Amino acid sequence: MQCIKNISQIMSEETKQAARIQTSILNSYEKKVLVWMAERMPAPVTSDMLTFVGFLGACIVAAGYALSNLNLLWLWLANLGLLVNWFGDSMDGSLARVRRIQRKTYGFYIDHNVDIINETIMFIGVGVSPLVNMSFAMLALVAYFMLSIYVYINCHLKGEMRLTYAGLGPTEFRLLLVMVNILFMYIPWLSNWKHPITLFNTHFMVGIFDYITVAISILLFVFYLAGFFRDARYFSKLDPPVKKEE
Repeated sequence: MQCIKNISQIMSEETKQAARIQTSILNSYEKKVLVWMAERMPAPVTSDMLTFVGFLGACIVAAGYALSNLNLLWLWLANLGLLVNWFGDSMDGSLARVRRIQRKTYGFYIDHNVDIINETIMFIGVGVSPLVNMSFAMLALVAYFMLSIYVYINCHLKGEMRLTYAGLGPTEFRLLLVMVNILFMYIPWLSNWKHPITLFNTHFMVGIFDYITVAISILLFVFYLAGFFRDARYFSKLDPPVKKEE
């Protein structure tokens, strides 16, 4: 029991000290909207309920992408799911902060584990859709997870939680995905243009959004590597090699 108590105290201190770094294009406007909604949220609604809403949104996204194999207009369902996911994912923490009922250890644990589940569900949904080949969708998921792990490590070691890169955060990426879905539905040549390629003795039919997905994956890898080498130098100075006593 004492061990569990000590772990709880340590995690509480770490999550309390972690500064949220949000410099995205829409961040200042989004914060005002989230606070406004949180202040008007009915009392019975809890942060855990909103976290479940975010999960439900991820499932709707995946369903919309899967059904788009039957008719591309099902991508509107995916867009609805992205809105639902944004609402739940963004509002759960905002509601707790507005009501001053944060559970820093529990909230940190649940929020980021559910994020992993949500992102996995949505990326798989994209992979089974006509937009992107599953292999490239999984490449993007790996890149996303690498960057996420880097962020969580820095949350522990540096006390900061970076949520945006190059002015883009989760909300901006959701909006970009909505725009891609709309373009895919209403500009036929975007969905019809495909050509065969062979990678590692595997044949693919590749479209425009496959290239976009690969480009985004490479960008995420670049963010990860740039941050890794930058912080490696920082931690090397902070924790220099120990000289052996002669």
